[in-house]
Amino acid sequence: MTEQTNSQFRIETDSMGERQIPSNVYYGIQTLRAVENFAISGIKPLPTYVDAGILIKKATAITNGELKCIPQNISNAIVQAADEVLNGKFRDQFVVDIYQAGAGTSHHMNINEVLANRGLEILGFAKGEYKCLNPNDHVNYGQSTNDVIPTAIRIGSLLALSKTLHPALENAIAILESKAEEFQEIVRSGRTHMQDAVPVRLGENFRAWAQIITEHQNRIYTASGDLMVLGLGGSATGTGLNTHPHYRARVVEVLSEILDMPLTPASHPMAAMQSMGCFVNVSGCLRNLAQDLVKISHDLRLMDSGPKTGLKEIQLPPVQPGSSIMPGKYNPVMAEMTSMVCFQVMGYDNAIVLAGQAGQLELNVMMPLIAYNLIHSIEILGNTIASLTERCIKNISAMPQRCLEYAEGSLALVTALNTHIGYLNAAEVAKESLSTGKSLRQIVLEKGLLSEVELEKVLNLEKMSQIVPLVDRD
Repeated sequence: MTEQTNSQFRIETDSMGERQIPSNVYYGIQTLRAVENFAISGIKPLPTYVDAGILIKKATAITNGELKCIPQNISNAIVQAADEVLNGKFRDQFVVDIYQAGAGTSHHMNINEVLANRGLEILGFAKGEYKCLNPNDHVNYGQSTNDVIPTAIRIGSLLALSKTLHPALENAIAILESKAEEFQEIVRSGRTHMQDAVPVRLGENFRAWAQIITEHQNRIYTASGDLMVLGLGGSATGTGLNTHPHYRARVVEVLSEILDMPLTPASHPMAAMQSMGCFVNVSGCLRNLAQDLVKISHDLRLMDSGPKTGLKEIQLPPVQPGSSIMPGKYNPVMAEMTSMVCFQVMGYDNAIVLAGQAGQLELNVMMPLIAYNLIHSIEILGNTIASLTERCIKNISAMPQRCLEYAEGSLALVTALNTHIGYLNAAEVAKESLSTGKSLRQIVLEKGLLSEVELEKVLNLEKMSQIVPLVDRD
């Protein structure tokens, strides 16, 4: 209920009483109470999460209008209001802190009230005239926070994956493959345990990173398939109470058409509403990707270390001055930023795991935490990978002479002698080289262990650094 008091305020009524609402806002009394109750972080809902909720409300309004559960003119007004939000209007009206009422009722009602009040304007009524178009009775017809919010997490995650993370991963893979081709002929010393190891191709380092990221992307694709199974239509506890018999199938069909995604209704809506397993699974894939991105970013920093006192096998592109006191210093800031974001994603994953198991009976009340952490993880990972690729990896240059010097000077080259002079003889050669400073070649020749021609074949860096091809036994 509402009562207009003056040009600055309107009076709205809920089951707890009356409150003054600023006349210019589109949210209503339940949102106002939530803003007052949850002044926690100042962090507002992610735009992608808002979009997901609005898309659901658009699909439900279309479906309920078709099924004659709500008048067609009201259905049309809600759909128009939803489209306006999706096109960028009223974005400042979604104001509830991400840490809020369990399950996300406050954010859900924020969406219902904004669409109701804008729908009222479209129909020619004043905001708050809820007898004509009601947030609960019309916008939320046949719905509950308990089925809408887990659906919104699914849709929001799918939107973030398709718009942010997957394009970034695909571009990163392509650029890494391009750098692999560029650096394929450059030989560098391998390192294991941070000690000299047998030589490798610099190009293969980049190709390995491309393969690692490809495998992570495939895991994410597989895990995200579960996000397309929706419990929408389960209503309060998964029974579908207060919904039309055709609603559950039709609303998912409409949402699939709007999003152009192969969404399907859950075979058991109660299960889809209770379990957070699909979110925990996707988050785990993101954590797994993050830990390998940390490794890659650390590798980039090590290989670029110096320029005088480090490895300096590659040159990361300078993007900003690196010190407030040391002139001419440039730091691997894009790689450093990448690790920071990845650590945050790992922290979010831990919180998602804890929240995922914190449900009781027919509801998990920790869904607002899962919603923010999961969608935010996807988006910051995508933005990070895009930035690292474009502002760092794409313009890496190699230091071929430095790489060759390390490769030729590595004691680990003695490994290639094993099958020719034996492991113990090779170990003695390595010890003598380290103690005397003589090269491996010089010592082998002095001891008469191999001829010069034989040694040239054995210690061929080009051959040693090639990956042995996989040959089918058949």
